[in-house]
Amino acid sequence: MTQKWFSFLFTFLFIISGCAQNRYTNISVDEAAQMMQKEDVVVLDVRTEEEYASGHIPGAILLPLQHLPDRVDELNKNKTYIVVCRSGNRSAQASELLVKEGFSR
Repeated sequence: MTQKWFSFLFTFLFIISGCAQNRYTNISVDEAAQMMQKEDVVVLDVRTEEEYASGHIPGAILLPLQHLPDRVDELNKNKTYIVVCRSGNRSAQASELLVKEGFSR
């Protein structure tokens, strides 16, 4: 995938982290790319099906934000998630929901 797509999809990227406050953390495009190469992470794309179809990170799982509350139990709490969307708003909402549901990575 080109740097252009990474920049587009990771503009305002959020990752669930295991910090003491049980919060998520912003990471850069470069940090995300490094994590994807070195670690076992799941890229969770919370955009719409149409947005996903127009271009997405290879291997990313599509789970639109509006479906996340009903399908959160399908996700593994032991995995590390990189949550992406177009602008950062939906990924922030998704990250907050995951934290509330007990996800710490």
